[in-house]
Amino acid sequence: MTTHHRDTRPAAGRLTYLTDAAAEALYEASLEIAGEIGMRVHHPEALELLRGAGCAVDEPDLVRVPRELVERARKSAPRAIDVFDRAGAPALSLGGYASYFGTGSDLMSTIDLETGEHRPSVLADVVRAARLADALPNIDFVMSSAYPSDVDPARNNLETFRAMLAHTTKPPVVTCRGVKDLRAMWEVAGVLRGGADELREKPYFTVYAEPTSPLRHPTDSLDKLLFCADKGIPVVYSPAPLAGGTAPLTTAGHVAQGTAESLFGLVIHQLRRPGAPFIFGIGPAVLDMGTMQSSYNAPEYLACFLAAVGVARWLDLPNWGYGATTDAQLVDAQAGMEAAELALLCMLAGSNLNHDVGYLDFGLTAALELVVITDEYVAMNRRIFSGLEVTAETLALDTVREVGPGGDFLASRHTARHVRTAQWRPTILNRLGRRRWEEEGALELRERARRKALDLLAHHEPAPLDDSLARRTDAVVDGFMPSA
Repeated sequence: MTTHHRDTRPAAGRLTYLTDAAAEALYEASLEIAGEIGMRVHHPEALELLRGAGCAVDEPDLVRVPRELVERARKSAPRAIDVFDRAGAPALSLGGYASYFGTGSDLMSTIDLETGEHRPSVLADVVRAARLADALPNIDFVMSSAYPSDVDPARNNLETFRAMLAHTTKPPVVTCRGVKDLRAMWEVAGVLRGGADELREKPYFTVYAEPTSPLRHPTDSLDKLLFCADKGIPVVYSPAPLAGGTAPLTTAGHVAQGTAESLFGLVIHQLRRPGAPFIFGIGPAVLDMGTMQSSYNAPEYLACFLAAVGVARWLDLPNWGYGATTDAQLVDAQAGMEAAELALLCMLAGSNLNHDVGYLDFGLTAALELVVITDEYVAMNRRIFSGLEVTAETLALDTVREVGPGGDFLASRHTARHVRTAQWRPTILNRLGRRRWEEEGALELRERARRKALDLLAHHEPAPLDDSLARRTDAVVDGFMPSA
């Protein structure tokens, strides 16, 4: 696969959460889990791959993977993965310190933009989220955002995929019930690219799959993993171990188990097709022992996530990340604080593919206002992390000499040359004095974000899919769709 890897080295101000010694210790613990404790593999074909490679298999399905297979797999997996948009233009270059942000998937509820009502999600919400993401320059990829209550569950994943395909050019990350749905998506993407070989060279979508913690790999998950290896589709294989529930309560144990589960999938994936694109990750939810609620934003969650990013960096593998979520039930000060902290940590640590932008209420509810706010926040911080240009022109010594002590720079030619580029301009953050703010309605941030979202949805038109391609892709989807 052709790569255009960028941003591979940490710039000044980046965060290194783990020492090399800590990363190595977590890796060694994960090898012990995979090699001595073992995992259940509920998939005959995967079992045969593992047995044939020299793994110990205790009947019927307990597998122990030796260290050398993990080492071989991590070395054969690509260090960088490029993903392309609907038209085949470069969109994402995963690996190193590049950070991308996108919406999340399958939310049962939505905060209605017009009414503020908390209601069940519908297919129209998938369309709205895709169109809004298409309009926002710092939302880089899309997921369904909603789990439509008005669609038969057997048809859900294909209908949401079709909606994303039609309403944004940005690449999707998809979930699917099984490999039949995944085959349909692969065939649709092949139509877009003009063939399977072209699609392998320029992947359009990424697949999300996960094992079941603790230490189990279900048939459906491995079906997807093997299909992606065969077809060259980038695949996330990220367990969701719940600290205190399905993983150790301590952060180090949580990370070690999650690392073992993801790397176990990597071994199967690379045995099937060495060099196929694989994305490492851990979904590090925390079971709050005070409330029995699974938290997306507890400090232990953030610590586990940063450690997982650190392990990915130490392994030199692209990683799956979490960006701009909140446990709050509405877009309030808590939501802003939690979403901003997670988004900033992603950028500081160089987490690659950061989904779930717009998640409220422990991953149960979507809020498009939070997607708009996050777009603004990421834009501001991308400006900061773009680095400092130090040249004769930017040092401006001649201008300082010309103005001299006691002068001003407002009328200088240097200011005129840089007035449109030297400062970042917000679209919803308040930079007004109090009087003008009051004259313009005294709006708080959530309301400004809501109005911006409505305006973009009213006026932004995503580039349409060519009519011929639309007919052909619809025919593929309809051919795989179960009867209503």
